[in-house]
Amino acid sequence: MRDRHQRQAKSRLTERARCDHNRTMSAKPDPLPAAHERVYRALRTQIMHGELAPGASLTLRGIGAEFGVSMTPARESVRRLAAEGALTLSNSGRVATPELSNERIEELAALRALIETELASRALPRAHLALIERLQAINGTVSEAVAKGDAVSYIRRNLEFHRTLYLRAQAPAMLAMAETVWLQLGPTMRSLYGRLRQGKVPENHRLILAALRAGDEPGLRLAVRTDVTKGLRMLAA
Repeated sequence: MRDRHQRQAKSRLTERARCDHNRTMSAKPDPLPAAHERVYRALRTQIMHGELAPGASLTLRGIGAEFGVSMTPARESVRRLAAEGALTLSNSGRVATPELSNERIEELAALRALIETELASRALPRAHLALIERLQAINGTVSEAVAKGDAVSYIRRNLEFHRTLYLRAQAPAMLAMAETVWLQLGPTMRSLYGRLRQGKVPENHRLILAALRAGDEPGLRLAVRTDVTKGLRMLAA
């Protein structure tokens, strides 16, 4: 009797294992990002890197055609970006990149000064030699963009320089706030680049690297603050 019960229990366990295996094998892989998420990410990157000028008009139909999606994901993407301040929506339904007032530029510059100096300060204790060498290499790509007069590449590489440093702060919420400010400033940064006719790599990048090597927190905070605000405040003057 005991042997029979044991055989029955073993049979049930075997059947359960077979069912679990079949469920695992039939499980579908993680789906690709939803269409609206894909469009949102791509548009967000374009705006942050200054690929669109201030006041540039967009249409849902045009967005849908560019990314091969229907009106619904295009509309959802625009709504998310408008909520982040990256796009404006008029009562008539017009979609555009923001044209910032001088007061708004000043406000965003002040936010950069507050957030990014704190991120740099928190990153300093973890700024090992490999990180500094990585930042030096990124700064080389900034130089290449300047030499080519490529505003979009310049903005992209400049933000990469800052993001690479700030990641060492291990403060994701603070970094997310900084990126939201970058997003709102993207088109304006493009205009700023054209107005300044940037001809060389910002001197403050060199000062940031020097402060990191020396472990100089006050010098680092000053270099970062000057780097992220000087041009913007000239634009708002």
